[in-house]
Amino acid sequence: MHLINENITAQEDWQLFESSFHDVHESFMKKLKQKYPNLTRDDLVLAAYLKMNLSTKEIAPLFNLSIRGLENKRYRLRKKMGLDFEINLSDFFQKFDA
Repeated sequence: MHLINENITAQEDWQLFESSFHDVHESFMKKLKQKYPNLTRDDLVLAAYLKMNLSTKEIAPLFNLSIRGLENKRYRLRKKMGLDFEINLSDFFQKFDA
């Protein structure tokens, strides 16, 4: 029961975050989902955090990951999107919706 309640809270937190983020960056998520339909919810959350220009050190605790774990997550996101590994993801997402 505790896990269910914890999961519901996480889902509600994501919905609150997503609606707030949509208010600020209306078309970012929509365009990202259209261009990269294979991205998971976690991938989209990571993209949103990077769009907000948060550092790896700031994002890692939000995913409950080590810095190394988040670096792996960023690597897999780049791979899913077919981006070259020299491309800075934060810069890419900053310019993505512009």
